[in-house]
Amino acid sequence: MKQDHRHHLPRRDLLWFGFALALPVPWAMAEAWGGLGIAAEWVAAMAGLSILGAAFMLSWACELAEREIPQAMALLLLALMGVLPEYAVDLHFAWVAGKDPTYAGYAVANMTGANRLLIGLGWAMVVLVGCKRSGTDALTVSAPQQLEIRYLIWATLYSFLIPLSGTINLFDSFVLLALFVSWVREALQGDEAETELEGPALLIDEEFKRTGRRIWSVLLFVFAGFAIFVSAEPFAESLVSVGRSRAIDEFLLVQWVAPLASEAPEFIIALIFAWKLRGSVGLGALISSKVNQWTLLVGAIPIVYGLSLGGFSGLPLDARQSQELLLTSAQSLFAVILVTDFRFGRREAMLLAILFGVQLYFPNATVRWTFTGIYLALSVYVLAMGSPQTRKNFFLLLRGKTIESVGSERSGARVDAPAP
Repeated sequence: MKQDHRHHLPRRDLLWFGFALALPVPWAMAEAWGGLGIAAEWVAAMAGLSILGAAFMLSWACELAEREIPQAMALLLLALMGVLPEYAVDLHFAWVAGKDPTYAGYAVANMTGANRLLIGLGWAMVVLVGCKRSGTDALTVSAPQQLEIRYLIWATLYSFLIPLSGTINLFDSFVLLALFVSWVREALQGDEAETELEGPALLIDEEFKRTGRRIWSVLLFVFAGFAIFVSAEPFAESLVSVGRSRAIDEFLLVQWVAPLASEAPEFIIALIFAWKLRGSVGLGALISSKVNQWTLLVGAIPIVYGLSLGGFSGLPLDARQSQELLLTSAQSLFAVILVTDFRFGRREAMLLAILFGVQLYFPNATVRWTFTGIYLALSVYVLAMGSPQTRKNFFLLLRGKTIESVGSERSGARVDAPAP
């Protein structure tokens, strides 16, 4: 019986591989013919399936890439490909804002919504799924991911300064892009990671030599990136169109519905990793995406805006956008503090999800200021009253130091954030 299972496994994996490759084809054909006048509901379904297929391809490509390059770099590439839809939508808003000032708020709305979704929904779901699958109360974060955690701390602390000028300007671009370049350089210097492949990734690894595996990895990245690029914006726009027909606030659609569509590949990939008992890799991919968005994406917004405007003015921030940025920064600070001891508990994930869900349903200035305060207060609480190792690791990473013995550090006591 066991031998028969091995005999049928490649055929099953081949069918699964072909199914994922086929998912983007219907929408790609419809897009090539100008959309064919398809109703918004059908556009959402077809483009959504395209994104789903691309997400599976990216997960396999990332697993193959981990055999060839440092894991940190593989996750960085995965994050870059996964956030392509977010870049396409957000930079589109920034470009149009240079011609039409009323679009300025949409670029920040889309960016802040995407970032808060990553943590409040993405991080939380990966931890909860990972804990459920492994039967544990916490997800262990592997030592190599301290690189992403360190850069997320730096980018998050700098993000608190952005609203002070009333714009996202070219100086912000310089700082954030410098952080991104430094992150890439360090990721390239990391050690290669040995990983156990399974499913279609294992099938490719067994059937092709190293050169063939590299070619397939590149092809999967490219095809998946193309599928996401041509699908995400129509998917988001079709959802917006459906929402408008139901009299839903346009600003909230830009902030939440469009990012949900563009972030779907990242969420799916990370959840796949968590389901395969590789939750640390899934969480690492989302942490990479967060660093990616907090550095490269935010840094690119004023550049694209300036090119469209034909000047050097920063993208203006009104009172609401400043509040959104501060709230997003506060949430990011609390989340990154939680992972500095390389252990993410189920209770902490639930707390992040609950806080995100509550502020999501009450979009007004009072709630934004209140939850900014709550996230900051919880951050201070965890640093002051939590595990000494959390505090030590946070300040070591803040100073750019490497934490050597992660395994022994996790054995220390931990005072979790209070349940809501």
